[in-house]
Amino acid sequence: MASEKTPARSSGILWTIRYILINATYFAAFCTIHACAAVFLLGNGFSNTEVGVLLAIANILSAIVQPMIAGIIDKQGALTNRRFILISVMTILAGSVILLFSTNNKLVIFPVFALIYMIQFAYQPVMTALCFEYQKAGCRIMYGLARGLGSASFAVTSAFIGGLIEEQGIRILLYINIIVMVLSAILVFTFKKPENTGASASESAAKDGSRSSSLPAFIKTYPAFSLFLVGVVCFFFAHNMINDFMIQIIRNLGGAEKELGYANFLQAILELPVMALIGLILKKFTSRVLLLFSGVAFLIKIIILIFSTNMGHMYLSQSCQLFAYAVFIPAAAYYVSKTMTDHDQVKGQAFVTSAITMGGVFSNLLSGVILDHFGIRPMLITGTVVCAIGVGIAFFAMLRLPAKTERQ
Repeated sequence: MASEKTPARSSGILWTIRYILINATYFAAFCTIHACAAVFLLGNGFSNTEVGVLLAIANILSAIVQPMIAGIIDKQGALTNRRFILISVMTILAGSVILLFSTNNKLVIFPVFALIYMIQFAYQPVMTALCFEYQKAGCRIMYGLARGLGSASFAVTSAFIGGLIEEQGIRILLYINIIVMVLSAILVFTFKKPENTGASASESAAKDGSRSSSLPAFIKTYPAFSLFLVGVVCFFFAHNMINDFMIQIIRNLGGAEKELGYANFLQAILELPVMALIGLILKKFTSRVLLLFSGVAFLIKIIILIFSTNMGHMYLSQSCQLFAYAVFIPAAAYYVSKTMTDHDQVKGQAFVTSAITMGGVFSNLLSGVILDHFGIRPMLITGTVVCAIGVGIAFFAMLRLPAKTERQ
């Protein structure tokens, strides 16, 4: 990555704390924007189908933008990981202010909410790449701990947000988001690499960057990873179905916004121990094994919901997050880091997030329509079938194909 430098070099603990705070603000906003998307949009007069269409468009744009941004950053120009994150934060802040004055105005809400939803997804892999960039520049950052505490931030926000929405209304989401984005902008702006470590990492990346490859070449070089991404799309078809329409699932089980907050809190707080200890876990199991394990957990999670009759079953399903998302995210980051060249690192992280996003696209396009016309259970059965197909694809990719081939 191109270097952005500051004279002082801080200890590993301080670098980790600063990166933790960036993650904490990101995932607090992720709760107000993504986890509460359906609540916000339904409260502004959107139907389930309209919610699905809006989120699908936002996800499609995000899936297109992520690899493009990764390619631009890889060229070592003016756009760096840190600068793109800062631009994204300021865009979300401006969009939140606009939404604050656009109550029930669908013509304004649709494009603005789609934009901030898309932008927040787009800069998630860049945050991961930022960590590994700084690590290679000599800044000792504990990625697993920072990412786990990011999930804890999501959990804490979720624990309070449901009750606040019931008491204050959906506008409280925007107020919280504005405050969090201001804090995030300050944190990212001051997060600069030390002078004495940036040059070598940048020069190394630039040298490796001369071997830029096309998408077909990337797929040929990493066959197992590329096919596995198809499975990831299927995993996250089910995962996003649950998250994006969780309020409807919970209402069907007799709950409301407060229970939505509790459910989100539970699944997010369970991510912390796994992500924080991922370094130790990877000493016992390979990232490939963990990725397959997480796929099976995604499947079990949605199967439980098909047969749920009360909120206890919902919380049981959410507890599977401990083995699903909590394992998948750090395992995928480390798999990319271990199997790909420096030049392909940002691209690899972006493709993971693009696959996650595409899962959301297909889920959004189908789930709202199925929900409106057939109900909760048919929607969940559809998600289960798709997720099961993804598990089969993932096992074939990781167990039958080579992780990497020699470059021509």
